[in-house]
Amino acid sequence: MFHGELLDWKVTLTAVPFSLVGVALAIFLGFRNSASYDRYWEARKLWGKLLTDSRNAARQCISFMPGEPRPFVQGIAAFVHAARHQLRGTDPTADMTRLLPPEVVQQLEGRRTPALQVMMWLSAQVKQAHADGQLSPILAAQIDHSLSGLNDAFGGCERIAYTPLPFTYSVILHRTVYLYCLMLPFGLLDSIGFMTPLMVAFVAYTFFAIEALSDEIEEPFGTMPNDLALDAMSLNIEVHVLEMLGDRNLPAPMEPKDYLLT
Repeated sequence: MFHGELLDWKVTLTAVPFSLVGVALAIFLGFRNSASYDRYWEARKLWGKLLTDSRNAARQCISFMPGEPRPFVQGIAAFVHAARHQLRGTDPTADMTRLLPPEVVQQLEGRRTPALQVMMWLSAQVKQAHADGQLSPILAAQIDHSLSGLNDAFGGCERIAYTPLPFTYSVILHRTVYLYCLMLPFGLLDSIGFMTPLMVAFVAYTFFAIEALSDEIEEPFGTMPNDLALDAMSLNIEVHVLEMLGDRNLPAPMEPKDYLLT
């Protein structure tokens, strides 16, 4: 025991070292939480950019490109859905079949990067319209700029998804929190007596909650309760671009399930 008599010498721990370690630990936990939230907020801004660039590309297509704009506009929505599936590692077939021409869907079979393949198809449509003389170089460049914005936003999402925080940092911080909370009662017992369990429970809850929150928002593209609602945001973008076509029969907005959107 840390409190007791050992060869007529009282073994005890004071609160001073725990205060110093606690401050340092709080700083490191704050840094970890800040780094995780930066990733989360950056991901949210990138999906906001996907929304604005999707609207711009759809508007330019409807206003300036020749022929029926629906395949191209639905292709923009398909790109957003494909980006979501690629970030989450899920199967995009159902959404691609619903939005893209059959020949394009066949080209996507077995591809590891469906979002990029959809983007290549969209770019090919712009290239063909320009080659046929139906789209001026300036307008073609403007539409390509909007498509490049979509691609840039998706690339930023990939950077976040495929570059996690260093695992060793998380492990060291996790173990340090456990050791600190395990030893803390021995440092507080002489100072606050019977209140020690309550104070230790409060400190442990705070530290563990901050650490758990950091772990959850570190990967913003997952399906945990506090991750980004990519399903709802993708559907929202699809509704926006289809409404620009004049569609009335639009997909219904997603409803929260158990008070959560995915």
